[in-house]
Amino acid sequence: MRELFLILASVALTVLCWGMYGPLMHKGQIGMDGSRFRQLICVGVAYFIIAIIVPILWIHFRGDEGQWTFTGTTWSLFAGAAGAFGAVGIILALSFGGKPLYVMPLVFGCAPVVNAVITLYLSGTFRTMPPLRLGGFLAGLLMVSVGAFLVLFTAMRTAAPGAHGPSAAVAHDATTPEAHLEADSATEAASSPGTDP
Repeated sequence: MRELFLILASVALTVLCWGMYGPLMHKGQIGMDGSRFRQLICVGVAYFIIAIIVPILWIHFRGDEGQWTFTGTTWSLFAGAAGAFGAVGIILALSFGGKPLYVMPLVFGCAPVVNAVITLYLSGTFRTMPPLRLGGFLAGLLMVSVGAFLVLFTAMRTAAPGAHGPSAAVAHDATTPEAHLEADSATEAASSPGTDP
């Protein structure tokens, strides 16, 4: 029971953090006047603190099972590179005018498909999977694809004609990432409460 609670708590932590990732990146992009790679530097600093300093201290003071091996280190570096390139992809999608409203659902809707395919391939399960289970898997892939299309289609149609005010005109005529960011900044400024001088 304790193990199940720890598993669910860990999953909930990941869901919460990754769910906040896109909106926070978008806020950072607006705060940096549309910068693309300054955000990536900030992400790298956070990774360095959380993924290097903290584990080193943990291993030094409390120890850890296992040992360094060439195979494990290689695969782990590939995993880290995949995560870093994923962050680059999200940053570029947002800088090209994408919104967290549909960018993140597309990412997290399609990522499990890639995860499942790679896991089945590396484990050799594709060759031994029964036809009925393989059919269910392919049907699931189709449903994810349809869901991703509906998210993108609905979000785009909701964002375009439903806007009002001066920022809507800017967003409508925006053809560059900088124009999209100006529209987002104007919208946030208009919706935030005023402050006394």
